[in-house]
Amino acid sequence: MKIKSLRITSNKLLETKIFYTKTLGFTLIDEDEHSFQIKTGTSKLTFTSLNSNNDPFYHFAFNIPANKYSEAKQWTKDRVKLLIENGEDERDFSHLPAHAFYFYDPSGNIVEFIARYGINQDSEHTFTPDSILNISEIGLIVEDAVNIGNNMIKNEIYERDNKSISDKYLNFMGIKSKGIFVILAQPGRKWLFSEKYSAIFPLEIVLDNNKVLKVNEYKEFTIENPC
Repeated sequence: MKIKSLRITSNKLLETKIFYTKTLGFTLIDEDEHSFQIKTGTSKLTFTSLNSNNDPFYHFAFNIPANKYSEAKQWTKDRVKLLIENGEDERDFSHLPAHAFYFYDPSGNIVEFIARYGINQDSEHTFTPDSILNISEIGLIVEDAVNIGNNMIKNEIYERDNKSISDKYLNFMGIKSKGIFVILAQPGRKWLFSEKYSAIFPLEIVLDNNKVLKVNEYKEFTIENPC
């Protein structure tokens, strides 16, 4: 499973566009009056101001080359303040293994850069936003994680470790060897390196099998499988 594209909402569209295209230097692919889209490796990320009530925010992550973690961290620190948790500005996921760091964008999203050792390919080039491999994670927040998770499994989107779907913990839906996941959870889960708690906001996730996961402005979840 790979994430082809992700669409999320923002009530600070202009500030967010400037941040990604000017401060960080992501490549702008498309834009109109209500949205803009940036290149994120083999994925595309779109921010839209439509249905952006109630200060929407999300957690998403980008996979970066495994050998460029330290360089990417310094590159990012030169441009934005990293988030701190327990006195540290990075997380060592020794069980994966992986290292990650986090920061906020102007829309209040919790953004993560993660180097997954043994999964993410290396790079010979100096780190830039063009080094990003793909969208690694997106938080999918729903009212009933168990039923929706089981529905995802029926649609061949499986839990990473083949565990039962939980309404109390994060469910990593995806293939472990790819390092790409839809993080299924219910509202009220605290995001790492943040004081923010998961909440339901509109989004659209297009997977490489062309299945489309959506949450609309009424907090309703659907899986579409266009022909």
